[in-house]
Amino acid sequence: MLFRPKIWIKSVLSIDKEFLDKHGIKALILDMDNTLSMHKHPEPEKGVMEWLDKMRELGIPMRVVSNNTEKRVAPLAKKLGLPYCYFGCKPLTFGISKAVKLMGVPAKNTAVIGDQIFTDIIAGNLKGTITILVEPFHIEDNCLFRLKRWAESLFFHRDYSKLERK
Repeated sequence: MLFRPKIWIKSVLSIDKEFLDKHGIKALILDMDNTLSMHKHPEPEKGVMEWLDKMRELGIPMRVVSNNTEKRVAPLAKKLGLPYCYFGCKPLTFGISKAVKLMGVPAKNTAVIGDQIFTDIIAGNLKGTITILVEPFHIEDNCLFRLKRWAESLFFHRDYSKLERK
């Protein structure tokens, strides 16, 4: 189904060599906000830099694909040491397709990882990648995000009540 991730995990920090091997994942396309960092925050979340280093040691190609502007994406991507695609147009596949092509790994062996069903998961499913839904590091309190999270719950049960809000 278009709205359903193939895998649902707590965070990117849960991904290790065993996980990658089990699912046939050879490359990662990463959303930025609430997947690697807090929304509109220029710093990676705790543990993300170490996790990225582990992925690099395994030789896993990685690329950020974000719907944000270059002004927002470039500084954090530079800190993370990752190539990026800004204005990725998710849920359309333009940014995902570009990343798959640049990494040179077939879509079926590439995972799209993000915290939003209506952008990350739909785009990855349309492209034929392995889609991984992660819980957001923090739940935003503004009305637009609350509406998006409620709408997501109609397609895929997500219990945000136990997650930290910031």
